[in-house]
Amino acid sequence: MADVAQSNSDLARPSATSGVVPFRGGGFETRDSKRGPLSWVGLLGLLVVWQTASHFGWISSTFLPGPLTIAATLYELAKSGSLLRDISASAVRIVIGWSCGTLAGLVFGVSIALFPSMRAIGKPLITALYPIPKIAILPLLILWLGVGELPKVFTIGIGVFFPTAIATFSSIDNVQRNIIRMAQSFGVPMRSIIRDVLLPGALPGIVAGMRITTAYSLTLVVAAEMIASDQGIGSFIILAGTLMRSDQLVSGVVVLSILGLLIGRGLTALEDAWFKWR
Repeated sequence: MADVAQSNSDLARPSATSGVVPFRGGGFETRDSKRGPLSWVGLLGLLVVWQTASHFGWISSTFLPGPLTIAATLYELAKSGSLLRDISASAVRIVIGWSCGTLAGLVFGVSIALFPSMRAIGKPLITALYPIPKIAILPLLILWLGVGELPKVFTIGIGVFFPTAIATFSSIDNVQRNIIRMAQSFGVPMRSIIRDVLLPGALPGIVAGMRITTAYSLTLVVAAEMIASDQGIGSFIILAGTLMRSDQLVSGVVVLSILGLLIGRGLTALEDAWFKWR
């Protein structure tokens, strides 16, 4: 027993050489900036295995070309200018649709969280309309708005609106009530409570919702372009599949993966900049 007490006192005593107790409370690191090279190991390993299997004929190149073939196809598409044209068309639709849907979802979600009358009206509407597959209303939007950019942009905006609204009012509801009561007890105006307590406390959840909606908008734009467009990544993929051009088909999928990776990296950078306190 004396030995245990002695060992515990030795652990609690600062080091004789340094005079400083080492910090052991780092917790779980949320930023991966220090492990950048390690994050690419899995992706590079997958590419190596894929190319090896394609090179030795373990995978038929007719159905799944190797990474080098895909890279050559992407180079040819980029040199012809068609790849940039399709990416630009899809990117414009995503930016406009996502921005409009996010802004509307934020306003609606904040209104539901702050005003009981809006909560009574808005939550049943979201519950009833959110499960509807958004791509299913594209033909109806084409009937209303005509063939053009508006139906595709509206489809993305509507698809982004609902998850954003849900993430917004749920994140505000999850802000600790004792912090709000403390601010009220000190006579802080409601406007300041909303600006300095509720919205900063809900921001991590809102940004997490944005991460989901950006990926969802990429899915929606591809589906919409497959149905009603002659430009964009979705149109390119459906045309390549019709012509049985597996190299171009997989190249389109790779482009989508790269776009998703870039969007994810951008959101991670925003999170690191906004949430340095974590």
